[in-house]
Amino acid sequence: MIRINLLPHREEKRKARRQQFVAFSGATLLFGALIVGLVNGVINGYVSAQDEKNAFLKTEIAVLDKSIDEIKRLREQTDALIQRKQVIESLQGNRSEAVGLFNELAKNVPEGVYIRKVSQQGGKINLIGYAQSNARVSSLMRNLESSPLLERPTLVEIKGSNVDKRRMNEFNLDLHITRAADETVAKGRKT
Repeated sequence: MIRINLLPHREEKRKARRQQFVAFSGATLLFGALIVGLVNGVINGYVSAQDEKNAFLKTEIAVLDKSIDEIKRLREQTDALIQRKQVIESLQGNRSEAVGLFNELAKNVPEGVYIRKVSQQGGKINLIGYAQSNARVSSLMRNLESSPLLERPTLVEIKGSNVDKRRMNEFNLDLHITRAADETVAKGRKT
């Protein structure tokens, strides 16, 4: 019988397999590190691109914020100018109001009624005066009610008093002035 020693041959095969395993493991580790590095580079590229986009958006937002502030400032100036314009228009429209008021009072004050004080707050007018009788105050109120410029006369108070040793009735009367200009401005704002 022939004896062949196969042990060194097996030993060489084991060594070759170990070398293949080590080489394959090293190649796998190298390939894995390459893939990790490549993925990391791609992700870093995406992150840096997104950071650039974010920085661009922040600068644009800052520009838009400045524009919004400018628009707000312009709106405030526009509102202030509109308010000034409305005040001027109301003054222009009501410029002849005092003349018309005194003209209407002169027409509608009956004989025996004397007006001592006329005061105005906005559209409300207060008349204080003397009358020879209560009937004359009633006549004054009727005349003022029929006036196209004046409306809603309301008697606040009437009391007896002595003026130059004569017995008179002192009255306090509120009424309102009709303002057609205010109504047209108000209608213009609604539309």
